[in-house]
Amino acid sequence: MAQAAYAPEPAPQRGEPSFDVLRWHDEPWTAQLALKLLPETNGPKVEVLSGSVIVTPHAGFDHQNAELDLAYLLKQAARRAKLWLYHEVNIVSGDDLFIPDIAVLRSSGRGQVAMDIAEAVLLGEIVSPGNRRKDVIDRPREYAAAGVPFFLRVDLRNRVPAMALYELIDGEYRPLAAAAAGSTFVMKQPFEFSVDPADLLDEEAPIEDDDESLVEGGDESPVEGSDDAN
Repeated sequence: MAQAAYAPEPAPQRGEPSFDVLRWHDEPWTAQLALKLLPETNGPKVEVLSGSVIVTPHAGFDHQNAELDLAYLLKQAARRAKLWLYHEVNIVSGDDLFIPDIAVLRSSGRGQVAMDIAEAVLLGEIVSPGNRRKDVIDRPREYAAAGVPFFLRVDLRNRVPAMALYELIDGEYRPLAAAAAGSTFVMKQPFEFSVDPADLLDEEAPIEDDDESLVEGGDESPVEGSDDAN
């Protein structure tokens, strides 16, 4: 009996943006292709580097907390300097697509899906344990190559937050300011800002004195049957 001829699967139809495109698009990726073909997402980060799509899940709770608190504090200082601050937005650098944790831009991203890296005054990364090389070595090098004037790094190693600001000088980032938890991080450029890095992590609220006395038996009223009650 003759064997049925092989019928290849029909090529997927391009319609609405979908992550299914990752299965059949076998050409090098660019930032423009990713923004056109992949859906917007509040879930994993979707970046493009050297022709490849890089998908990473959200980082841990410490990272998310530090990112939100730092963005809130920095945004107020940036606006006073007539700059715009965003967190986790699309930044296009040639064919690459970056989503830095913090982006300070010269102009508003109002109505835009992505902004060119030439608009970036400062880009910042919060170091994640699983992406330490990327945040400490790769991204600063890529941002420097694109000419971003300042780079900010927050390191949460061992839950002892530390911050460092770098300025682009002769194509390389040079340290400009740094501080660890318990001291004050102060920067003057590209705008004035200060914070104790320890404030970027949630900690349990201390037990109030009144609560401690109750927990430790601090209520000194005599107990029936005790010597003091006689």
